[in-house]
Amino acid sequence: MSTSETMYTDRGAQRSMERPATMTAEEPPGLVRAPKPQDGHGHAGGHHIFELPRVTALLMHALPRFIEGVIAPVAVFYAALMVLGLNGALVAAVAWVYGGIVYRYVRGHPVSGMLMLAAVGVTVRAALAAATHSAVIYFLQPTLGTLAVSIAFLASVPLRRPLAMKLAKDMAPIPDAFYKNARVHQFFLRISLLWSAVLLTNVGVSLWMLFNESISMYLWIRTGIVAGLGAIGIAVSVWGFKRVVRHVNREPAAAAAPAAAAAPAAGA
Repeated sequence: MSTSETMYTDRGAQRSMERPATMTAEEPPGLVRAPKPQDGHGHAGGHHIFELPRVTALLMHALPRFIEGVIAPVAVFYAALMVLGLNGALVAAVAWVYGGIVYRYVRGHPVSGMLMLAAVGVTVRAALAAATHSAVIYFLQPTLGTLAVSIAFLASVPLRRPLAMKLAKDMAPIPDAFYKNARVHQFFLRISLLWSAVLLTNVGVSLWMLFNESISMYLWIRTGIVAGLGAIGIAVSVWGFKRVVRHVNREPAAAAAPAAAAAPAAGA
């Protein structure tokens, strides 16, 4: 074998050793890049790290549910109220909820427990409103429920058991180790205060409009205000959560930097 052929072979072998053994797929655009785990269990330097979907992905996921659960029921109730009167509107509201359950069942989609509870709740509300012949009773009940939730958010803060953290655990597949971080716990305390304020404002606006405005004004103006408040709360929550995720995911690298700097000094 000639000298040139030997050099060519050695260079080829060196390049093959430098090339990664496996190629990773391109990351989906909807994910925020997080440091790679070091132990195969999602930990790096004793910290738990994960990837968070982008805000646009979250909004696109939530938009159909918002239309189905907020906008459509108001439109159905208002249209039936104008055409069929109060009792017809109550029947239409109940039929809308149960129709959604039947549609999911026929299509083979899962029917969540929350949807079943919502069906029971709207049935009770409609029965009480029909018995009292008052649309105010129908809308007053969920407003009082919102007040109770607002108080629960507020009470969870001095107890150091933020309700926002509990809801996040129920809704998102976030590792338990992540919640043990002090920065994360403090974030959920602040978010619990935020949602207590958002829901309390929701209650104040709803009660004032319910007793001072017509039902049509209440349905549309109040729905727009509540949707706006909710959007602001969600935007602030997601923005804050993304910040805290970045801080927590950077902690392993920050902790490893002094150790890496100390290693050459120790070797010297």
